[in-house]
Amino acid sequence: MGRIASIEYFRVPPRWLFVKITDDAGNFGWGEASLEGHTQAVEGCLDAWGERYVGFEADDIEHVWQMSWRTSFYRGGPVFMSALAGIDIALWDLKARKLDVPIYQLLGGKLRDKLKVYAWIGGDRPSDVKQQAEIRKSQGFNSVKMNGTEDLGWLDSPSALNECVERLKIVKALGMDAGVDFHGRVHKPMAKQLARALEPHQPLFIEEPLLSEHIGGIKALAQLTTCPIALGERLHSRWEVRPFLEAGCVDILQPDISHCGGISEMKRIAAMCEAYDVALAPHSPLGPIALAASVQVDASLANFTIQEMSLGIHYNVGGQDLTSYTKNPGVWKVTDGYIDLMKGPGLGIEVDEDQVRRLSRDAKAWVSPGFIGPGGEIREW
Repeated sequence: MGRIASIEYFRVPPRWLFVKITDDAGNFGWGEASLEGHTQAVEGCLDAWGERYVGFEADDIEHVWQMSWRTSFYRGGPVFMSALAGIDIALWDLKARKLDVPIYQLLGGKLRDKLKVYAWIGGDRPSDVKQQAEIRKSQGFNSVKMNGTEDLGWLDSPSALNECVERLKIVKALGMDAGVDFHGRVHKPMAKQLARALEPHQPLFIEEPLLSEHIGGIKALAQLTTCPIALGERLHSRWEVRPFLEAGCVDILQPDISHCGGISEMKRIAAMCEAYDVALAPHSPLGPIALAASVQVDASLANFTIQEMSLGIHYNVGGQDLTSYTKNPGVWKVTDGYIDLMKGPGLGIEVDEDQVRRLSRDAKAWVSPGFIGPGGEIREW
């Protein structure tokens, strides 16, 4: 057993927040607490918990998790759960590295040797979809995801939806599957139309067809379309997931391991989904630590289907990418739509601490962009 000696965090470009926990015997583990656009808030939470948890047994992962949840009084939400995720992932990495086994061996062992993956094409102002899809195909991907639309008004011209259908047709013509992300920017009057228009062209899924606070609208939409409905990146615990499962309005759950309390909570969420015959396709447009943690859980899940990868995502263009900050970036090689399961200890990646510390100096917090409509109104991003 070893006691937590230090909890450090590192704000690094393009928009990530890494956590390192070291115990009093010198064992260490890495986590990721990235919460896009809210870095300073998560750092504040880590400051408080960092002071509190020094001296705790590093092996007692669930004890630390429950302390963070049950003694907070005000609990849950993206900030607390992202900070907790960073700590939780780091503790799992530390423990598995100490035992010299992959984390999935501590989760019951692996159910697969390789994992199906997809990558992003088309930014927030989508264009050149064919070229981007061809690049992804040349990188080994068989599946991609793209934004469905640019920003929309509550009730916009139906013609604003036509381009989405054409983009999906272009990708399908290349022999690839494509998920279509509505990104919560499509409101109810338009979402019904877009789902119906996409349906004949068989998207892999439609993601966040409405904002998650509109569970009644999502349920109604689910009854109108045969398109699989995916959501979950903005649900931060099993308690927030539960009503969607009970309502029967989600086919594919997409928890983000950096937002939902880490490895411990994603494993529990996945078990709940399995009981409702809901697939898991974890959200991860973030850094290599978040993806590695997701993969460790994916390997142990019966209902895992496909994993998002941030390789070359538009947020990373011109700077650090998924292959940065690690000494073994070859683990992310994609072959015929799959990556091989990592076999190394802990997360299966070797963090380049020198690079992390160097690039964290004076790193600026990423600010979420916003959209302004033609009347000066604020629109969903």
